[in-house]
Amino acid sequence: MWERSCHHNISFERKLPHPSSCHPSLLCTYIHKHHTSYYPSMEQLIPVINKLQDVFNTLGTDPLDLPQIVVVGSQSSGKSSVLENVVGRDFLPRGSGIVTRRPLILQLIHLPWDDQTAPSDKVVSPGSSSSSSSSSSGGGGGSGQEWGEFLHKPNEMFYDFNEIREEIVKETDRMTGKNKGISAQPINLKIYSPHVVNLTLVDLPGITKVPVGDQPSDIELQIRRMIMTYIKKPNAIILAVTPANTDLANSDALQLAREVDPDGIRTLGVITKIDLMDKGTDAMDVLTGKVIHLNLGFIGVINRSQEDIQQKKPIRQALKDEVNFFRNHALYKVIANRMGTSYLAKTLNKILMQHIKNCLPELKSRVNKMLLDTQQELLSYGDPLYDTRNSQGALLLQIITQFCACYRDAIDGKLTDLSVHELYGGARINYIFNEVFAQCLNGISPLDGVSQADIRTTIRNATGPRAALFVPEVSFELLVKRQIARLEEPSLQCVELVYDELLRIVAQLENKELSRFVNLRDRVIEVVNGLLSNHRSPTRMMIENLIRIELAFINTNHPDFVGGDGALNSLLENMVQQRQLEQQGPNPFASSGSGASSGFSASHTSASQGAAAQQTTRAPQPGVMASKAPPKPSPASKPAGYVPSSSPPAPGATDGSMQQGGQQQGHGFLNMFFGGGAKPAAAPVPTGYSTSSGSQPSSSSSSASSSSNGIVDATYGAQQQQQQYSNAVGSYNRQAGGAPGDRLTQVPTSIKAGADVTDKERFETELIKSLMVSYFDIVRKNVKDSVPKSIIHFLVNQSKDLIQNELVSNLYKEDLFDELLEESPQISSRRKACKAMLEILRKANDIINDVRDHTFTG
Repeated sequence: MWERSCHHNISFERKLPHPSSCHPSLLCTYIHKHHTSYYPSMEQLIPVINKLQDVFNTLGTDPLDLPQIVVVGSQSSGKSSVLENVVGRDFLPRGSGIVTRRPLILQLIHLPWDDQTAPSDKVVSPGSSSSSSSSSSGGGGGSGQEWGEFLHKPNEMFYDFNEIREEIVKETDRMTGKNKGISAQPINLKIYSPHVVNLTLVDLPGITKVPVGDQPSDIELQIRRMIMTYIKKPNAIILAVTPANTDLANSDALQLAREVDPDGIRTLGVITKIDLMDKGTDAMDVLTGKVIHLNLGFIGVINRSQEDIQQKKPIRQALKDEVNFFRNHALYKVIANRMGTSYLAKTLNKILMQHIKNCLPELKSRVNKMLLDTQQELLSYGDPLYDTRNSQGALLLQIITQFCACYRDAIDGKLTDLSVHELYGGARINYIFNEVFAQCLNGISPLDGVSQADIRTTIRNATGPRAALFVPEVSFELLVKRQIARLEEPSLQCVELVYDELLRIVAQLENKELSRFVNLRDRVIEVVNGLLSNHRSPTRMMIENLIRIELAFINTNHPDFVGGDGALNSLLENMVQQRQLEQQGPNPFASSGSGASSGFSASHTSASQGAAAQQTTRAPQPGVMASKAPPKPSPASKPAGYVPSSSPPAPGATDGSMQQGGQQQGHGFLNMFFGGGAKPAAAPVPTGYSTSSGSQPSSSSSSASSSSNGIVDATYGAQQQQQQYSNAVGSYNRQAGGAPGDRLTQVPTSIKAGADVTDKERFETELIKSLMVSYFDIVRKNVKDSVPKSIIHFLVNQSKDLIQNELVSNLYKEDLFDELLEESPQISSRRKACKAMLEILRKANDIINDVRDHTFTG
């Protein structure tokens, strides 16, 4: 675009007469006529943008990023003088320090020579006269051929350009005060003149380094921030003004321009004060782009000196002197036709028009999009309320109905604006059921918190004073109910999670109509939260009843339950496999005489006579025989290791005791598991033995006496516990003066299952575990299925069905209409601003449509 613009620039330049051959005013007229003929219909583009700027400046914003030329430069760089030369009049404030403290949007509008009178509807500013006789030499006087207008004073015309300067100062002080502060709020000024080309410029405060007077310490940062807000827009053309008598590498304007336009595509350099350079130096390399390359190039200008300003040298005379300077200079005369203020104005006009032409389609589409968005936003705020009760009631019912529909759709997944980044509404409830709740139940083990000792203790407590032939069913029910009760807490937590999710849905339902009325929204949320709270209690009660139902009856006839037979068969198969594995390797219990040895292990059934003899001669250990019937032979005539023939063979039995073969072994195996066999016992020790290190058995009669006084079963305590009891009893007997074996041992306060486990206990324990796992899995499956169903029915569906009735019954009351339908002040102000924006966008759309059908050439 920019390269094409430069080509047209050269082509147009050849059509112009040399700047020195005519008066600058005649040159502007020639530019106007021939430029318009060369670019048919292009001249109307800049007024279109001016109209758009005026439209949007009423809001104080520029949402369209309109094409414009932004003038940037440091203080004393000649920036203001360049603008005055382009206009041809003195109208900008002057003084020491920072003078331009607000952005000045300068719109230059060319007037044809046959249309130099002001419109009849304009009001002449006091002190100005359209018939002023002042010359048009650039002084302070006015002329009927040109005038200025401010946007903040519509329809008021300023023919005296000194008054324009004073109005700029007043308007600046009104916004920023007189302390040299700055403001980003722009001042809009239009200048109508036959001596200008159509152009729009934005003059910004000059870049300063050191604060002076009452300026804030961060004045440089504030000015840079203001400049960046204008030049960073892609549609802004940057006019970087730099004095020639300073190093170009230190130019603040070019530095800022390079930050937003690093390739120099939309930056035009202006070199001022060329006539003030030291002798022997020149700006030829800079002007020809050899030092810094810019696509739009560099243009040199000559401004009036401070002495010329004080002597009130006319600007148009200064323009003549500028033309002569470049024409007669030894170096610059080669490029004189591309230097000077006139060439700068013409170039800016051409660049801006070409830029507007390229941006116009995008502006059209952006205006249309903003128009649609603003209309949608205005609809979301609703229409102003009616005063009648009927209309208020209808509006209230409409809002309630819309809210209830949105609530149902959010749960059912039918909202039109569903999120694509996260789960919402009913999908989150489904996640709670299938991910959170189900995973929690799956992580509960049926045997958590149930040790082997607990199962043995439960079995013994269930048998009472009798020895059971079979596993008591009561022990299984007691243990499995204890595990089933653990499912209640996660189920109730699931209710709370779903309840919280429903509250979340209510809070996130930003109904467009409902958001207008703060009081109504608060009351709706309050009523819905109360409805959910009322249905939470029945839901929790239902969940508790589900667990109580499972605890009330343990259905061992359930088709999925493994049952006693199934568990027994499985357990026996596992034990047979274990015994086969044990027979393949050495028996670790072959030399053990403790009660923990297996009563039917292969090592015991195949023990040799020598091993039995060795077992009988082993040193006695604390313990007693576990035979159910008292020993028939007297203690004096039977050996210490004697076991009745009706009992299973003791660990120390000889081969003679196993003469029955396989039949005898099978009978003893079943007898042991179903209560007919004796528990494995350690070698019997006469109770007359003292636990002290020096005691010896007194006689065989003392052993018989201890046998008749009763024996504590070894399985009710470990050997260490029995040792402690024996020490206590011996001490008590010695103190009482009686014989050591004349008294019973003390019953412990708390009796727990001992460390020694018999084969029968091991079998019963594994059987109980198998049954518990099977039945707990059945109950867990039932709970995983029934709890979500109960929550959906009692909480979710009930809230969906009753929410509208609840809201209507609580809120549809005439005495509440005024309170509930009191509109938020923020909504009212937003509606007003939205209507203003909509009106402005419609005007902008009409303005753009006026030129969309024109065909632009070039």
